[in-house]
Amino acid sequence: MQETANFGNVIKEARKKNGYTQRQLAEILGIDFTYLSKLENNRGDSTPKEELIRYMALYLGLDEDELIFLAGKIPSEDEELIKQHYQQMPLLFRRMRENPEFAAKIFQQVQESSPE
Repeated sequence: MQETANFGNVIKEARKKNGYTQRQLAEILGIDFTYLSKLENNRGDSTPKEELIRYMALYLGLDEDELIFLAGKIPSEDEELIKQHYQQMPLLFRRMRENPEFAAKIFQQVQESSPE
């Protein structure tokens, strides 16, 4: 994904790539097409629930967890890990913000150990 990727742009691009109109995708997802339009244009009053995001990802061929993070949420299965390490998490994020090389190194290690 691009650096400027946001939730709305990603789902709009994926919808078009998959050949769905807003009305078609909204019907599949069981939501009003005006709500989908608001999401695509980043004008929604709140982010959708995790279940809906996962459903969107399934029909749009996107990674569920990546889309959840892009929506500004934490996947439910990751919440427990964060809670277990709640004291260290602020330090980790602060260090990553303050030191881009550290962050790049962490992300590189994660990418290299990823089973893809």
